[in-house]
Amino acid sequence: MTMNRTCFLVDGFNLYHSLRAASDDLGGASTKWLDLRALLQAFLPALGNRASLQRIYYFSALANHLEKRQPGLVARHQAYIECLEHLGIVPVLGRFKPKLIRCHHCGWESRHFEEKETDVAISIKLLEIFHGDEADTVALVTGDTDLAPAVRRSKILFPEKQVWFLFPYKRRNNELARIADGHCSIRKERYLQHQFPPRMCSASGKILRKPEVW
Repeated sequence: MTMNRTCFLVDGFNLYHSLRAASDDLGGASTKWLDLRALLQAFLPALGNRASLQRIYYFSALANHLEKRQPGLVARHQAYIECLEHLGIVPVLGRFKPKLIRCHHCGWESRHFEEKETDVAISIKLLEIFHGDEADTVALVTGDTDLAPAVRRSKILFPEKQVWFLFPYKRRNNELARIADGHCSIRKERYLQHQFPPRMCSASGKILRKPEVW
């Protein structure tokens, strides 16, 4: 029987906010040291048709603008990305872009930072995978509706392929569920079941330790 070659495209910040919500709802339990590969492999049977893991892409950005207020934030994120790379997960990093926001009432302008490029990068990768026949199914790990146009287009261009959504905890989206070939939701307890050990090894052999405060 033909295998169902499956790729996962992970919206890192959508997942991050889900992990924070899960931690709060689990009484402060640590969830961010997530073994992403093990978690996603556990969902392969739910995708059916003998789903087999091809590749995982992790899309995120380093929040350098927050480092002064939250020292060590970037280093923790980098350490986590190194853990993912050691497991064969491919990181795709975007950037944060500053934006001035004006108050409509008083005219005061404040500087904010927005994550840029991630939605576009995920959309492009989805189409690239299908165009190159790298997978039969792509599962998007997100609840972000900005990806809806790319999903609709992929189903027109590649009707023989399947797009699933794996919704992070508290990130389920009914619009995305309707346009997908299938969908699953991650329960908060699943995060606890798939955590890295306190000590991990990077691809270069460096020992990475779970941050004490994270």
